[in-house]
Amino acid sequence: MPIRPENKNRYPKNWKQISERIRFQRAKNHCEFCQAKNYEPHPITGSKVILTVAHLDHTPENCSDENLVALCQRCHLRYDAKFHSENRKVNSEAKRSKTEPKLL
Repeated sequence: MPIRPENKNRYPKNWKQISERIRFQRAKNHCEFCQAKNYEPHPITGSKVILTVAHLDHTPENCSDENLVALCQRCHLRYDAKFHSENRKVNSEAKRSKTEPKLL
């Protein structure tokens, strides 16, 4: 998943190297949840797989290996679904009350 500009400073300077190590060395170019292979058609959706690295606790500052997992787009979106839903609610409420949104 692309890093949003407002969150870029939350990632370590060597994020690219960390991400590559998790995706290519540890996960051996496969999704760690469904085993879909990077750059090949996804076995369920048929779309081209692009591996990403997810933070299990949704905290970009926490880059310990135990908190990171290589995921295909489908698994990453499914894993983050509840988190995204909660953020949408917070942002929607902030818009209604005209306050700054507080991201989780």
